[in-house]
Amino acid sequence: MSGYQFLFSAFAFVLGAVVGSFLNVCIYRLPLELSVNEPRRSFCPACKTPIPWHHNLPLISWFVLRGRCANCGSRIAFRYFGVELITALLFLAVWRSFPWPIVPAYWIFVSLIIVATFIDFEHFIIPDQVTIGGTIAGLIASAALPELMNTDSRIAAVIRSALGAALGYLTLLVVLEAGKVAFGKKRIRFDSPTAFNWKRHGDDAVFVAGDERSLWSDHFARETDRLLLYCDEGKIDERAYQHVTLEFHYNRVRVGSDQMMLDDVNEISGVAREVQIPREAMGRGDLKFLAAIGAFLGWRAVLFSIFAGSLLGSLVGLLTLVIGKRVWSAKLPFGPYLAFGALTWMFFGEDFVRWYTGLLSP
Repeated sequence: MSGYQFLFSAFAFVLGAVVGSFLNVCIYRLPLELSVNEPRRSFCPACKTPIPWHHNLPLISWFVLRGRCANCGSRIAFRYFGVELITALLFLAVWRSFPWPIVPAYWIFVSLIIVATFIDFEHFIIPDQVTIGGTIAGLIASAALPELMNTDSRIAAVIRSALGAALGYLTLLVVLEAGKVAFGKKRIRFDSPTAFNWKRHGDDAVFVAGDERSLWSDHFARETDRLLLYCDEGKIDERAYQHVTLEFHYNRVRVGSDQMMLDDVNEISGVAREVQIPREAMGRGDLKFLAAIGAFLGWRAVLFSIFAGSLLGSLVGLLTLVIGKRVWSAKLPFGPYLAFGALTWMFFGEDFVRWYTGLLSP
């Protein structure tokens, strides 16, 4: 490696680490609906004390402080160091793999991918700032750099980018709706009569059935979703019932001909034999996320990301079944698997196409 190459490679790595520090701010604040600009200075999540610049050096400070806040001593998650390192390595990989005009666009893309992945892992959502904002950024980048869409025409590049975004959204929309029709509910029979409890918790509620504990909102993605509890006995505030089915929607419960709004109920408890829960194949954020991938990488990346993401997700799902018992309320985020497929395509897509073409035409 020449001195020139080493200098600019080092610059890409350091820039990635600095950007990764900002991405940590986005990953923490966006799900909490906090501004990424105010306050400008990062703060400790535990004691809320602003972090001085010399304690906020990317990659370095986490080691110097031994993963703890200098003010209160609270542990700083390894995720902060990990995001900075991953971003630095991906920025370096992009610099080493692509011609300069495309590099800034792909730096923006990998930043969106990292934010989406870590938020989805922790919160099972991908914010619109990442998905819709990413789609718009992909369209703008394609207009500015037609090379992203393998053309010299800006108009053709924008059209291809828009078609990639549309294909990404619509393909997963079809999968989502078809999956809802075919697998939109799951019925679980308990090993023995099991106590359950529904109790208000702020703007949401906590639902407990045996060892399972979940937020009420986790079970409902649309107004038509229903959760059924087949009960030996049930109690809604002071009203007692025997051998009934409690039919829940997100905001109401029906028992026979009686219907009550959950806003007027404090607590529901009883003993159940079975539960039928609504299931969603994936969240709506995944649809918009794949649209952003299509806007940056085109229609072929959309199809590859679905294939590679589904394959990896299936392998991870099988692994969790082998090494431990899956609980019925467990969720797996799909965004990180789409991100894996998109990054794989970005770096190795053309190699994959050549390999696959060679199989078809030996």
